[in-house]
Formats: sequence, C-alpha cells, structure tokens
Amino acid sequence: MRLFHISEEDNIKIFIPRIPLRDDMDKNVGLVWAVDEKRLPNFLLPRDCPRVCYHIGEHTNENDKAEFFTSSSTSHVVLVEHGWVERILNTTLYRYEFLTDDFKLQDSVAGYWVAKTEQRPVEKVEITNLLSELAKYNVELRIVDELLTIAQRVKSSTLNWSLCRMRNATI
Repeated sequence: MRLFHISEEDNIKIFIPRIPLRDDMDKNVGLVWAVDEKRLPNFLLPRDCPRVCYHIGEHTNENDKAEFFTSSSTSHVVLVEHGWVERILNTTLYRYEFLTDDFKLQDSVAGYWVAKTEQRPVEKVEITNLLSELAKYNVELRIVDELLTIAQRVKSSTLNWSLCRMRNATI
C-alpha cells in the first residue's frame, strides 16, 4: 500500500498534525491526512475545485454501473464544473508520499488514512499536467454545468463516492 498527500505547495518538509475541521471528528486530536493510491485521483485537481467522485465498490449493483458509467473499462469517475477547466489546465500539484507505519485507516470508502504524529515525506513528485495524470489512473473526467444534481443521485446509489469542496460548487 502507498499513501499520499496532494498539495499546491511545493516546499513541505514536514507535515504537522492539524485539528480536523469536520464536526464528526475529535477536535482535541491533530491529524496528518493521507489518501491511498486507489482514491488518489479524487485529489488530482486544484484544492478548492468542487468535485463529485465515485467508483465501483463491492456493493455496487448492475443498474448503477449502467447508469453512471459510459465505458466498461472505467471504474472511476470524477466530475467538475466548466468554470474550473482553466484552473485545472494551469495548476501544478505536488504528490508527497509517506511511509505507512504511523497511519491508521479513517475511511475505507474515501481511502483516508490518518497519523497523529508529524510525518516527513519520503518523496515529492511535481505534476504539471493534471489531465494526463488522471488518465494514468484510467479515470473518466466529466465536465458538467453543475454538480449538485449529480451529487444527490450519486449519494442515493450503490456506488462508493466522495464529494469534495462542494461549498464551492455553482448553485
């Protein structure tokens, strides 16, 4: 297993645990967040870019596969709004990789892992072409007018999904 952190910052030498902003998490324990390689494509976009991400899980039924996928060779889709295309084309990201020893699984569907201790990356890779990077993972990227409608449909499906930065979505 490999664990990563994606950032627009190019000079992170050490990741210091931060108190989570989420209300469902303990506000007394700082965490370093990482994502596993399977869900890494969900983060190969500018940080504040709203997106609906989904992939086939063990409980995904055939009806949802037929409704939400346009190709039988793709099992992962990321949707973004038209207004973000220019930023996607012009953003450089940095993929930091961690040793996995201190990390514990926080969310198996989202692929989130957390550590309570400072983490030093063992590798940093610059990503200048986000579309090309997404293609390496066989991700279908869809550009849409708005995300809220599809987000509701995905949440009601049997797919494994993640909604990121939806507060920035067009209403």
